[in-house]
Amino acid sequence: MTSPTCLSIFSGGGGLDIGFQKAGFEVIGATDADPICEETFGLNQPELPFRVGSASEYCREFFETFIDAQKLTNLDCLIGGPPCPAFSKSRFYRKEKARGLEDDNADETMKGYLRVLETFSPNYFVLENVKGLTYRSHSNSLDYILENIRRLGYEHRIWIVNAADYGVPQIRERAFIVGSKSSLPTFPNPTHEKKKNELSLLNNVPPWRTAGSVLEDLPSNDLHEIPGHFAGGKHHELLKVVPPGDNYLFFTEKRGHPKPKFKWRSRYWSFLLKLAPDMPSWTIQARRSNNMGPFHWNNRILTIDEVKRLQTFPDDWVFAGTIEKQWRQVGNAVPCLLAETLASAIINKIRNHHPVESDNVREKISSVRE
Repeated sequence: MTSPTCLSIFSGGGGLDIGFQKAGFEVIGATDADPICEETFGLNQPELPFRVGSASEYCREFFETFIDAQKLTNLDCLIGGPPCPAFSKSRFYRKEKARGLEDDNADETMKGYLRVLETFSPNYFVLENVKGLTYRSHSNSLDYILENIRRLGYEHRIWIVNAADYGVPQIRERAFIVGSKSSLPTFPNPTHEKKKNELSLLNNVPPWRTAGSVLEDLPSNDLHEIPGHFAGGKHHELLKVVPPGDNYLFFTEKRGHPKPKFKWRSRYWSFLLKLAPDMPSWTIQARRSNNMGPFHWNNRILTIDEVKRLQTFPDDWVFAGTIEKQWRQVGNAVPCLLAETLASAIINKIRNHHPVESDNVREKISSVRE
């Protein structure tokens, strides 16, 4: 049976691509504005067509310079996650920066995605972004996106998904807009749960995978800090006192600390944030920092091999560039296992027009606003 095809845009370090390939899709080509991502794909899949380009360049002629035109004409699926800072929670604190589609980069990249969707008219598409895209404060931006999706003839669903519910050892909530011109897939039921209860025991659903369970065989205690990136920076001694799974709030009066060091909610939540070996990781950020976690429970910055595990990248997937550039690619990616889960639901629809659908899935349709 011929593999369904997908085109990858805003490909980054390859998280979506790996997941879709594992599910059975053929990725016919990929693109990103960052040349370092082309190097990463070249190190891992040199046979996969890749071209560096910005969203403003996206048009039929751009893609036909490196992808077979016949494959583009018969495209099954478009996948991609336009850059998300303008919709992120951190943008609420950056009053000097525009939010939503008022941000020039967000406007360019989101319109670039919609332009590719209109140009090649695949039967399915996946648009990934941060959960903040669905917040009421961004309703005008989301309405614009959905109006164009409907104009192009697509039905759609919006899923707010926690990666930990699908076997990823990381608490990471993301929004997926999934559309189809034929039959929409249903996101599979969670495979893991936060806690075991009678129902989960009955259904044989295991608990969330923990950071400790996926990092335990990697070098740990004898690792040394890399110069210039000392975990916690000037607050390293405080970091050593923070209990695993906690953050700077441990040192606040509200939490009952006898000698408070910080005011309640005076810092980003990830400040001095530490992993716990018996919990999933907190969300891996795109920026490697010496005071913003999550940090290892041994009071050090995580290694690239460790964040790859937490994002479910294959151990042999190599990232190009400096450590900071590698970290950015990993942190911006969709966890490969989560991507595979979604891709499997779509490929089942392609191969079977009438699969059994379940009502026990946490989905939010476009009429829902947070």
